[in-house]
Amino acid sequence: MENFSSRIKSLRKERGLKQKEMAKTLGLADRSYQCYEYGERFPDFKGLIAIADFFDVSLDYLVGRSDVRERR
Repeated sequence: MENFSSRIKSLRKERGLKQKEMAKTLGLADRSYQCYEYGERFPDFKGLIAIADFFDVSLDYLVGRSDVRERR
């Protein structure tokens, strides 16, 4: 099962976005977003919700607790 870092990287690539574009979309510094993908840092609760909403996936999927993308 994938973890948070690999999930957001995969989701970003599916959308054809660069890290810089994701950082801007989420209102983050480029390096802050890169730290998420590198597993060096994790977003706060509001940040997790914003990312899940952007990709239209469940929080469980986003953090690697489930392989089911759909929100219920």
